[in-house]
Amino acid sequence: MHWIDPACLPETKGTLTQFLLNPHGEPDGFILDGQRQVHFPPHLGTHIVQRVGPGDTVTVRGVRPRTANIIAAVSIAVGDGETLVDEGPHRDDDRHKRPDVEMYAAEVTGTVILSLHGPKGELRGALLDDGTSLRMPPHAAEELRAYLTPGARVQAWGGMVENTHGHTLDVSEIAEQADPHSDADADAGTGA
Repeated sequence: MHWIDPACLPETKGTLTQFLLNPHGEPDGFILDGQRQVHFPPHLGTHIVQRVGPGDTVTVRGVRPRTANIIAAVSIAVGDGETLVDEGPHRDDDRHKRPDVEMYAAEVTGTVILSLHGPKGELRGALLDDGTSLRMPPHAAEELRAYLTPGARVQAWGGMVENTHGHTLDVSEIAEQADPHSDADADAGTGA
């Protein structure tokens, strides 16, 4: 997005509720006012988390796909007036280096409060009521859309990544959560 002039883009201001992590443990977005996803490229993640945190007011300029409630950020202005602009990865970096992160097998249950999307609006997962983000490839997410819709009660298994900025489950299987008040088992899940 570095070729777009942020000054020509619409501005959205709000309170950062929580960060979102990709399955590599890198911040690649946040939730604004508890209801809108903001996506930024992982190469900006370290700079953003050093300057802003949950509860802070931010102003985002970016593009919004037609099909999803997400802003693909081109610039983010933080409370002290500093503006972070996506200029693309720095040329002096040979490659974006992924952090060393440990992933462990985990199972989570919860209610979906927000569907999560990629920067072009493609469905990629969901945010649960406990703050856990579920992530999966777009083709799998599209097939499992019913499990990733707000209000769905789900149980998911996969690899968990956690750090000081959040926690994400790279989903390998997902199913409708069984009603804890009945003897019925969870519906047959499907792989992601």
